[in-house]
Amino acid sequence: MTANKMAQTDTNTPSVVDRTRPVAAGAPVVAAHFLGRTAAFVLGEEAVLLVSDKSDETRVAVHSGGIMSATSDGERIVTGGDDGKVVSTGPDGQHTTIATDAKHRWIDQVAVGPDGAVAWSAGKTAYVQSGKGEPRSLEVASTVGGLAFAPKGLRLAVAHYNGVSLWFPNAQAAPEVLDWKGSHHHVAFSPDGKFLVTAMQEPMLHGWRVVDAKHMRMSGYSARVRSFAWTAGGKWLATSGSEQLVLWPFQSKDGPMGKQPQMFAAFAVRLAVVACHPKQDVVAAGYADGTILLVRIDDGAEVLGKKPGTGPVTALAWNATGTMLAWGTEDGEAGVIDLG
Repeated sequence: MTANKMAQTDTNTPSVVDRTRPVAAGAPVVAAHFLGRTAAFVLGEEAVLLVSDKSDETRVAVHSGGIMSATSDGERIVTGGDDGKVVSTGPDGQHTTIATDAKHRWIDQVAVGPDGAVAWSAGKTAYVQSGKGEPRSLEVASTVGGLAFAPKGLRLAVAHYNGVSLWFPNAQAAPEVLDWKGSHHHVAFSPDGKFLVTAMQEPMLHGWRVVDAKHMRMSGYSARVRSFAWTAGGKWLATSGSEQLVLWPFQSKDGPMGKQPQMFAAFAVRLAVVACHPKQDVVAAGYADGTILLVRIDDGAEVLGKKPGTGPVTALAWNATGTMLAWGTEDGEAGVIDLG
């Protein structure tokens, strides 16, 4: 994949920068989520910073060390720390410890699923806890690289070396293994559950059609893909890993097999983080120099969301209605763009 690179956005590019409310994160932002109209910034150093739509800020220390992983179902933030704890935090700052690893290993991955289910991993072991029952565990051949619940039913995808294990925690049967040589990391089901995609250690994605385990390779990147997300309705898979926004088509039963990706927002630096609007075919793209662009897929139109800063964008999140966008950087810059 190639594209002409621009040194900076055009001076005529529309901007929403003046709609940004700055947030003093004070530490690297590793993830961002929304709990209703409250923006939650997960910081690399122990805390979650909650910012209400009334500008009230609450900093909550939820771990006794660094935060390794974070996710959300829109009602709570679930984090995993190097203190071996899995913690749930609500929009009011109240937090509870879901689990503590018996060996005090780092909690590398977390995921949330249907009916309050939570998954996490430590080393080679993945755990699932549904409701108030005892957690069930699955040992895999190597360190867990990613976790994702299927859209329907209690089924967990566990990414690891040489593939992904599809596990029904409440069943006695052994997990189904989707194999592909190499190290698999971030993993996600398509919104309809028909496809499963992983980011690999190499600069490529790998996917499977779940019904028949048909393989699909998505390559051509200049660097490892560290962020990808499905657009509204799952028609496109937006990805980082290059100096432009790359979108793979998933409209047909064969997904991207035999098709070329669409590419937008060519830039002088690498795209670091993507986040898809919940209702429209719009993607927020955060770059390594701190720039954020809002890109409309229909025609490639761009809107400047943030000017370059002192560090790469590390976190992007839309609220449920798509009227606010939260962002954070490696250097502790953060903000909330009000698009309503």
